[in-house]
Amino acid sequence: MERHRNDVFAPIDIDHVMERVAGGNETDVYRSDDHRFVVKLKGELGSRDAAAMLADAHRMQQAARRFAACLGPRHTIPTYFVLSRDSEGFVHALAIQPYLANARVLAGVDWKSIDAAQRRQIGRDLRHIIARAVGCLFRTGHLPDLYGRVSASDAERKRRKQLRYLPERIWSFLVKRTILHSQNLMLTAEQPPRLVLIDYDEVRRSTLYRVIYFLTRLILFGRDLIVIWWRLERG
Repeated sequence: MERHRNDVFAPIDIDHVMERVAGGNETDVYRSDDHRFVVKLKGELGSRDAAAMLADAHRMQQAARRFAACLGPRHTIPTYFVLSRDSEGFVHALAIQPYLANARVLAGVDWKSIDAAQRRQIGRDLRHIIARAVGCLFRTGHLPDLYGRVSASDAERKRRKQLRYLPERIWSFLVKRTILHSQNLMLTAEQPPRLVLIDYDEVRRSTLYRVIYFLTRLILFGRDLIVIWWRLERG
């Protein structure tokens, strides 16, 4: 794992050095030295305007609470936000969550190693999460991201946003990334294990984009219910 030093980690790490453990479409995820917490940093959203970042942190906190309420305590974890200034003077809203030791992202689960009864239970939990996510959309106009993406570095994330990668991204979105390839749902090491959503970001785009995105997601949920039945529940 890569270790990064940045003054932005000061609220949670005394030497300002943390280990990068994951990354997504916009976010880099770092683990504290004592393995108790993860810190999520959206490097592109930093600002020199502390008041603007405080308002942004409030919006992110509201979104996290909204999605946690929609999915319920069994499938969510707490998220806290603090403002911190990085080494270049930009203010960021850090998201801090408990570190889920030994948990696996759903995309990394070896389904052959899990017995049939447990697979069926996971399938029922996934159907329950999808139903709650759809209910959240119709009640609030917002939809939690149950899928997510992975990036090895900030450079890779920026490269993937180039126009020449658009066909690959569309193909991945529509075909490859079923719910069983989720990067935002983790299977805990508890007995029995829980499925937990770890990403609580809302869609930050125009109204038209959001409508198209949400309608597409509703269609893909239908596909994923078939995938869940076929891969996990049919016995």
